[in-house]
Amino acid sequence: MDLGDRLKGAGKRLTPQRRLVLEAVERLGHATPDEVLAQARAAQPSLSLSTVYRNLEVLEELGLVRHAHLSDRAPTYHSVGGHEHFHLVCRTCGAVISVGPDLLAPLLQRLDADHGFVPDVGHLTVFGTCRDCR
Repeated sequence: MDLGDRLKGAGKRLTPQRRLVLEAVERLGHATPDEVLAQARAAQPSLSLSTVYRNLEVLEELGLVRHAHLSDRAPTYHSVGGHEHFHLVCRTCGAVISVGPDLLAPLLQRLDADHGFVPDVGHLTVFGTCRDCR
């Protein structure tokens, strides 16, 4: 199902702004709303930050983007078109490392078995110190 059909199925339209926001997220990889705005404004200079936030919310509701908190500032958005992953963030240099959920498999199984709990891995961020900064 393409983007237009997916939006229509959810009662939404594929607006030029929505397409620009999604394309910006996909191009940037991991981006804050401000970074998405800067990228999208190259194509549409009149785009506002509130429009970016509204469209990120819609795109997240549709499962096209996800957000994670990689700092104490604004959330960071990324496309779900790639692989499911969680994030390691170095507190020293700010490096962000994407890690596949298979690394967490034993923990996820244990959380389910012991607590009946299934975590949302895409929102998981682990802060620490990277190899280079140690």
